[in-house]
Amino acid sequence: MLKPPAPAQAPAAPAKVPSQALLGTRKELVITHNGREYRLRITQTGKLILTA
Repeated sequence: MLKPPAPAQAPAAPAKVPSQALLGTRKELVITHNGREYRLRITQTGKLILTA
């Protein structure tokens, strides 16, 4: 007898992290990913920019 396929599970919601938890009082943070460095910084207008 064949079993019905298991229902697909919905993907978990992405983690939510406040920018202040990452940056603290700094204006810039370096994140490494797959051997590359990325800079996360806060602009003068308070926006976040991620650059390689």
